[in-house]
Amino acid sequence: MTKSKKLLAATATAAVLATGAIGAVTANAANAAGPANAAKTAVKADAANRNLTQSTRLTIAAATKAAQSALDAAAEEGQKVSVAVVDRDGKTVVTLRGDGAGPQSYASAEKKAFTAVSWNAPTSALMDRLSKTPNLKEIPGTLFLPGGAPVQAKGAPIAAVGVAGAPSGDLDEKFAQAGVAALNG
Repeated sequence: MTKSKKLLAATATAAVLATGAIGAVTANAANAAGPANAAKTAVKADAANRNLTQSTRLTIAAATKAAQSALDAAAEEGQKVSVAVVDRDGKTVVTLRGDGAGPQSYASAEKKAFTAVSWNAPTSALMDRLSKTPNLKEIPGTLFLPGGAPVQAKGAPIAAVGVAGAPSGDLDEKFAQAGVAALNG
């Protein structure tokens, strides 16, 4: 490396370091008067702010209770199923794969729960919609088979329970409903 390139590299490094030091000093100076001063300069956003929204979500304990209740209801009838509980956004919170449940049941349970929360309806009720609008089945992550049941708070979906693996969708949905019912007791 030539002498001029070394000098240029050293100058650039010094400039970067100086900029970082100035930023750190500025940040510390802004907070020098303490938290009271920082609060005055912060933009306040509270629950009354129209730019915010709040959502109700199941606790992990409640989601686990719903999943276990659905799995227990299936076991009482000798059925080997998988259970999934998803949140309002369709993200999986809890999954339980029952002893002996088929390998397809895990993914199917998640998709049924996702479908139920997405439309705020039991997946068995959505079968009629599918017959009228067949392209609904093209929506990624959905499964329009009985076995998904929404969990509601004040009429709005906050979660869903999906069950798969029983010999009929009616049984899957019965067990999913048992999971939802456990949250009411």
